[in-house]
Amino acid sequence: MQFPQNVTRLCGKKRFSFRCHPKVPCFTECCRELELALSPYDVLCLRRELQMSSGEFLERYAIVEQDATGGFPKVYLAMVDDGRASCPFISANGCTVYNGRPGACRAYPVGRGVTLDGNGEAHEIHVLIREKHCQGFTEPCSHNVAEWFENQKLTEYNLINDELLPLLQHGKVRNGIRLTQEQFNSFMLTLYKLDEFREAISTPDSLWGLQLDDREKALVLEDDTSLIRHGIRWLKETLLAEKE
Repeated sequence: MQFPQNVTRLCGKKRFSFRCHPKVPCFTECCRELELALSPYDVLCLRRELQMSSGEFLERYAIVEQDATGGFPKVYLAMVDDGRASCPFISANGCTVYNGRPGACRAYPVGRGVTLDGNGEAHEIHVLIREKHCQGFTEPCSHNVAEWFENQKLTEYNLINDELLPLLQHGKVRNGIRLTQEQFNSFMLTLYKLDEFREAISTPDSLWGLQLDDREKALVLEDDTSLIRHGIRWLKETLLAEKE
């Protein structure tokens, strides 16, 4: 596999030096001129940090796109129109939503990719991304990938994001599935608009909760991560099970 010149493979327990803090001259430069995709769990953590509903967060801070192939929607963080496409949550003192920052921000400068093979087994790859502006690599603070991810509290992010893989890498998706408007709306509702999804499940005789027994229903109505997991399962067992 070929990588760009500024990207190197991180295998096993290979170590790298990196630390970001306010005294690094390039502090917050990595929070500008970027395209940041948001997973459902990213949106959940951000709107919790901001103490707002999912719908309000999506309206104020997100761009939802669907490419020309008509596949699954993609959600991006809407950058500030300041000539530098800055993150809306960046300040001179750093990230204003640091505790709820997205998984990609936590992982930086490490990139993580995961693919499923024909047997459904996950294969993980890690790379180190060295951008020209970044001077964090000169800091004498050594990590391997496992240490870095633990330090950045990425375990829950990676776990839930990986549960999406059977959906996002499904054969129908690779073959160019085209979503109807109803399917598009279902995807957004079940994974990103959790407040509305919870309300829909709570409605008597709702189709959204038909796969749940009383104990499971109580759990998904109480816990947001369980609600995302139910949304993933619902999409796999309905949307992708439909005949083409």
